[in-house]
Amino acid sequence: MLLTPGGTLLAFCEGRKKGTSDTGDIDLVLRRSRDGGKSWGALETVWDDGPNTIGNPCPLVDASTGTIWLPLTRNLGEDSEEEILSGTAKGSREAWITRSDDDGATWAKPAEITKAVKGPDWTWYATGPGCGIQLRSGRLLVPCDHAVARTKMRRSHVIYSDDRGATWRLGGVLGDLTNECQVVERADGSLLLNMRSYHGKSRRAVATSRDGGLTWTEPALDLALVEPVCQASLIRLRDGALLFSNPASTKREKMTVRLSRDEGKSWPGSRLLHGGRAAYSALTPLPGGGIGCLYERGEKSPYETITFARFSLGWLSEGKDAGP
Repeated sequence: MLLTPGGTLLAFCEGRKKGTSDTGDIDLVLRRSRDGGKSWGALETVWDDGPNTIGNPCPLVDASTGTIWLPLTRNLGEDSEEEILSGTAKGSREAWITRSDDDGATWAKPAEITKAVKGPDWTWYATGPGCGIQLRSGRLLVPCDHAVARTKMRRSHVIYSDDRGATWRLGGVLGDLTNECQVVERADGSLLLNMRSYHGKSRRAVATSRDGGLTWTEPALDLALVEPVCQASLIRLRDGALLFSNPASTKREKMTVRLSRDEGKSWPGSRLLHGGRAAYSALTPLPGGGIGCLYERGEKSPYETITFARFSLGWLSEGKDAGP
């Protein structure tokens, strides 16, 4: 999800035509809202590549130009995730990018950037999903992850552009057993990366960088952020507050939003959005104030519907009705 410079909300998702699999015939689709999420336009297709898989949207805005950049991934629809991980697929996972210069109304023909941002021994690759950021230096930064050939080891990494999106480069690679991630820039200019963790402790992993994402500290577990091994969302508001959302449980359930006023060192504010099944999420500031959260939820399965919730920062700060 992204709030554009023109005040439009863009809600992206993977249009999985034949089931819930991460591979197969998948298009990237979009709905737009011009009133802060109160109403939504018709479903639009950003990229349909026939029977192939398009996904993992991770949009970000260049404030100096107003351009919306949209990193994506692509693979042959006939290749399963397991085949890509094992190196037995016909193709591999590719990194692509498109852009919009009209507030998300139209999108440029996607361009492939795989060779510039993917290691030679990497198999699976993902941008986001979630959102990227622009640093105060002007650098465009996208949180990503990959798997290593012959080991299936999962690691987070970042990619970046210092020339307003003209070219992209591979940034720092994180330690083992990390995966889908999100990033914010702190008040002191350091970066905080929050990662899906396979350490077997049901907690998110975090790391920091002081050189714009070129190098990172070793991942450490944030004991306050319970997770069932799932994606999460992390954003920074204009007032400096950090917001985090994920299913705060050892299962994909209890979609929870948390607030930090100390750069992510602690998360005292916490509210429950949905107590039932829930999975991926995306937070966003709303035009005119307030917060939005786009998330997967259901009763028997976390993937029955995608819901958009709107709430105030005051509501989030009022109490704590969710937690470990």
